[in-house]
Amino acid sequence: MLRDKNLIPLSHQHQRALALCVRIDRAQPIADIDIEAWQAEVAQLFEQEIKIHFAAEEDEIFLPAREFHELETLVDELIAEHRSLRESFRQAESRSMSAESLLAFAQQLSAHIRKEERRLFERIQQLMNADELEALGVGLESALRNAGTSCAMPNKTTKLRPRS
Repeated sequence: MLRDKNLIPLSHQHQRALALCVRIDRAQPIADIDIEAWQAEVAQLFEQEIKIHFAAEEDEIFLPAREFHELETLVDELIAEHRSLRESFRQAESRSMSAESLLAFAQQLSAHIRKEERRLFERIQQLMNADELEALGVGLESALRNAGTSCAMPNKTTKLRPRS
């Protein structure tokens, strides 16, 4: 199903986060000497975009989605995943991640995004009418106003590497 125009800003942010996950995956194995650079980029992405993104989802998407009984459990799962991911972002900020925890973080973030896109957003588009989706879009526009809109530029250490 095509993404409704009112959810596209979140989907664009999801694409940028997935790009980071792909780069982390392709960089395996990550040498201990390179962990700091990766953590710096993860922390930067959180500070500039994902912190605002999570709040926007929680306030503008999850709350209205809860009105549909069939989405309550999914929303609860996504909120729990946000808590867990926030802890990973805190670890990146404090530079306490290992190569293994960085990879686990990337896998968790990727799975979380795919769950939102494939399950939550798809179902919201089926359950909500055009006016409800338009109201989501207005709320998201306001909530995302201060989020960054460009990818963090990978440095020499974190740039995309060709597959081996």
